[in-house]
Amino acid sequence: MKRILVAEDDADIRETLKDLLSGEGYAVETAADGVAAIAVWKGAAEPFDLVVLDVMMPVKSGYDVCREIRAAGSRVAVLMLSAKSEEIDKVVGLELGADDYVTKPFGVRELLARVSAALRRAGQSVATASVISADFPFCGVTASVKHYRLEYDGKFAPLTEIEMKLASLFAAHPSEVLSRDRILNEVWGVDYLGTTRTLDQHVANLRRKVDEVGGDTTFVRTVHGIGYSYA
Repeated sequence: MKRILVAEDDADIRETLKDLLSGEGYAVETAADGVAAIAVWKGAAEPFDLVVLDVMMPVKSGYDVCREIRAAGSRVAVLMLSAKSEEIDKVVGLELGADDYVTKPFGVRELLARVSAALRRAGQSVATASVISADFPFCGVTASVKHYRLEYDGKFAPLTEIEMKLASLFAAHPSEVLSRDRILNEVWGVDYLGTTRTLDQHVANLRRKVDEVGGDTTFVRTVHGIGYSYA
């Protein structure tokens, strides 16, 4: 049984989500704010498979909780909920390591589909997106599959699950033009409901981290109207 933590300060929404997800066969625990969410996550007898975070929670926001989870080295799937629909708000969540972002109000079927897809992606190994399963060169630096980070000359930049899958996919197909649809299918899954803007933001994050450790960001080239090409 997959375990899900739902952190939402609105009691009605929180209970609705708990009932909905429990009815689908998930084991669900809840928290009413960010501090409680961290406490439940850290104190869990068994690890969670997915954390659903409302962005605008008191004491600690969903952004803060996501940041703390990723800083602890956890690669648990994170799905963010928010009434905010501005693109910048979604970008912030993705930059912090969220796997997906759902804007309120949302339909029940959409939410369940996104939850299912996030859990399925989390259960896949990095090698699912490519033939690479060991450390590999990427943009002039080293991508460490074991540590989920880029490494070069004593510098390190942590990678999210999605970023590692992207790097692995690019490195496995040098000089090949990969369409956005193909990348979304191989990294996010064929049933992903998001937009190509999410992909573009993750690629931008990956380039930024390459730059942080002294790599060459020009290896990942944008092919306008199609997708991306590596090296």
